[in-house]
Amino acid sequence: MVKFGVAQPVKRVEDSRLLRGAGQYTDDVPADGALIVQVVRSPHAAATITAIDVAAARAMPGVVGVFTGADLAADGIGAIPCMVPIKNQDGSPRAQADRPVLAGDAVRHVGEAVAFVVAETAQAARDAAEAVDITYDMKQSVTNLATAMDAGVAQVWDDAPHNQVFDWAVGDAAAVDALFAKAAHVTKLRVVNNRIVVNSMEPRAARASFEDDRWTLTTNTQGGWMVKGCLAQAVFKVEPDRFRVITPDVGGGFGMKLFVYPEHVMVCYAARKLGRAVKWNSERGEAFLSDTHGRDNVAEAELAIDADHRFLAMKVRNIANMGAYLSNFGPFIPTMAGTKVLAGVYGFQAIHAQVLGVFTNTVPVDAYRGAGRPESNYLVERLIDAAARELGMDRAQLRRLNFVPASAMPYRSAMNQPYDSGDFHQVLERALDIMDWEGFATRRAKSVAAGKRRGIGMAYYLEATGGAPEERAEIRFTRDGFVDVFVGTQSTGQGHETAYVQLVGDRLGIDPDRIRVRQGDTDTIPQGGGTGGARSLYSEGQAIALTTTSIIEKGRKAAADHLEAAMADIVFEEGKFTIVGTDRSIDIVSLAETLHAEGGNPLDTAEIAKIDKHTFPNGCHIAEVEIDPETGVVSVVRYLVCDDVGTIVNPMIVRGQVHGGVAQGMGQALLENTAYDDETGQLISGSMMDYALPRADDLPDIEVEFVEIPCASNPLGVKGAGEAGAVGSPPALINAVIDALADDGVRSIDMPATPERVWEAIAQGRRAA
Repeated sequence: MVKFGVAQPVKRVEDSRLLRGAGQYTDDVPADGALIVQVVRSPHAAATITAIDVAAARAMPGVVGVFTGADLAADGIGAIPCMVPIKNQDGSPRAQADRPVLAGDAVRHVGEAVAFVVAETAQAARDAAEAVDITYDMKQSVTNLATAMDAGVAQVWDDAPHNQVFDWAVGDAAAVDALFAKAAHVTKLRVVNNRIVVNSMEPRAARASFEDDRWTLTTNTQGGWMVKGCLAQAVFKVEPDRFRVITPDVGGGFGMKLFVYPEHVMVCYAARKLGRAVKWNSERGEAFLSDTHGRDNVAEAELAIDADHRFLAMKVRNIANMGAYLSNFGPFIPTMAGTKVLAGVYGFQAIHAQVLGVFTNTVPVDAYRGAGRPESNYLVERLIDAAARELGMDRAQLRRLNFVPASAMPYRSAMNQPYDSGDFHQVLERALDIMDWEGFATRRAKSVAAGKRRGIGMAYYLEATGGAPEERAEIRFTRDGFVDVFVGTQSTGQGHETAYVQLVGDRLGIDPDRIRVRQGDTDTIPQGGGTGGARSLYSEGQAIALTTTSIIEKGRKAAADHLEAAMADIVFEEGKFTIVGTDRSIDIVSLAETLHAEGGNPLDTAEIAKIDKHTFPNGCHIAEVEIDPETGVVSVVRYLVCDDVGTIVNPMIVRGQVHGGVAQGMGQALLENTAYDDETGQLISGSMMDYALPRADDLPDIEVEFVEIPCASNPLGVKGAGEAGAVGSPPALINAVIDALADDGVRSIDMPATPERVWEAIAQGRRAA
């Protein structure tokens, strides 16, 4: 058997079928005879709906149904709820704005669904959608987050004055003020965390049927269990067992596919109403207008430092865009998710953070890779670099001086987070050594001689994983000699199948070719926490560990009976049960086959792991850039990530995850910008013609180094790695750009650092000199 255990850089087992075109995504699922849904979307950012006439559309050839918000209301269909009931600082509840399936008497963002057509063909559905006649009374919209709470600005919701969703805070304000009062130096900074359109490779899709008083919904989710519960209980108001949610292969999620969307409801509603299977596939332009967006914060921070250059305290005020409606977890992202990493890897004595949620006439905002933690890390790492410049101090040394030492572990941060492990000094020094930080001056001089600007930037990130408080694994030994592993997470391209095969193969000594991972069916897997918050390996891994341990114990008893020995004399090693001191043994698969032949199989086992402690992956990103001052073009000439993600199961997969995260972070830092027109509320970056995703020639060879500090809070020693690349890359890149432009008088620049912005920053810096 090929070595396929943990810590092995084996190739992904799923890649063979995916690269051969044998994968099955939602749109690949056979749907012969299924009706097609076409959504009618608002062309306006803010308007009252005064009339909807669907008669002409209903009369068109091939049309089976046309539905409006009034139809859904008459059938008792509810809105899609926000699941985060956070409180304001004064104890009052946040504003309420659940996302409607179809707009009622008003629309609040461009692209909001107003009606949908169901037809025999996609062309018939599109033609009929154009025939739906909607009369709008246009209103003033608000899309600029920075001014959305100003006096006189248009209101998205009448019962949310100043467009405020919530005013939430965490930390000890009095303690922070006392520490600021004795500070020797205070650094202040304002940063913008730009809005991102997720752009997963596979757009969203959904297919529904209704038979025997029960729905089957096939859709590309990050876990069907939450979707099932929400659709049943909140939207259709039925028992959850009336829904079966199937998630086949998924081509990218990044947080955006966690949620319940109006289109899920539309296909389920139509399937019941019309008695036929119904399907919907998002077009790319639709995705820009209807997928949840990410980030979109404006934050101000102050850092108090003592005379010895040690961090005392930090104040943060963050304005977070929620969009026009509250997505399932929207308010959670900038508040409880984002603020818990504000202390980073540093020994702050106290931190206070205020987060203001704001409504705008834009697409709802929710989790995007990292979900609040990239935004907080970006703010802190930009702030530290600004402090180093003001103090005339080396950036690395300022960080060293303020790191929480390895000797302090376990450590409780100023944000009350329990860091179980970490050696931040070791990771930093390794990164500096690999990047030849000390030799940078020589490289900069060569660039200057060539008429270019060269900069180097670092960011030390800390991530906090999250997700459901338990996870389930079930292992079944089949009669055909395979071992099926049923998991409650959902792969969206990360390599879960490979990692879980490695874990099961390592613990049970089973040939990896005989192990099959099963996922994504809420009928065959009764519960699951899904995938999000970089939770999958450490959560599902613990469930697999519990399950395999139980199987081995059951196997020892069964093997003792089979080998006619005492259970105490049976040992399990390398896939075999052996009588101690003899050569008499039976391998676990043969034992399962024997048990099947005898009419039963007590080895089949399911266990649920309680996930009461999360993990804190961390690492140092260093970026080196060269800038052409005549054009403003930023070239990333070298990039390194030195990561501590705990014990590594498959370094090849982890490197791939880090590469993907860094690419998305580079996109945000240098290229991507979601732009709305301030006057009309139109999304003016609503296609790939206007929205710049990173391409292969935008990226350098991303170097990845590991320093393995095993996690002490789970038996596998692993820390979540899926989001780490996107957390550390934006501040490292922007810090490098600012370093490159320091001699031109540039002290700050906001993402994305496009050529136009860089060129203008240089011009302004020179004018101010």
